[in-house]
Amino acid sequence: MFFLFYNLFISIASAQSAPAAAKPGMGEMLFPLVVIMVVFYFLVARPQQKKLKEQQNFLANLKRGDSVLTTSGIFGEVVGITDLFITLQISENTKIKILKSQIARLAKEETKQ
Repeated sequence: MFFLFYNLFISIASAQSAPAAAKPGMGEMLFPLVVIMVVFYFLVARPQQKKLKEQQNFLANLKRGDSVLTTSGIFGEVVGITDLFITLQISENTKIKILKSQIARLAKEETKQ
């Protein structure tokens, strides 16, 4: 019991006699935020920008006769291209017009049936 009161008294006394901690400067407060922003840029934003640029180059280089896969899973052959739309032939005498941005990738020959 004596030990418990002794420790309590010592902790109260040391808390009162401890010097006040210096307030952190503006640089010390902003440094962690800047580090988090740099890590976010290199892990998230930069790869996403790179992927978006690759997709835009892919869409700009599409031409008639390319076999493509849409984001909704439709295979087709490009038969018409405008700035905003692409016309796909998905089977004999069946054509659909879709947004150019909805083309996911080129279709591989081995996946076509």
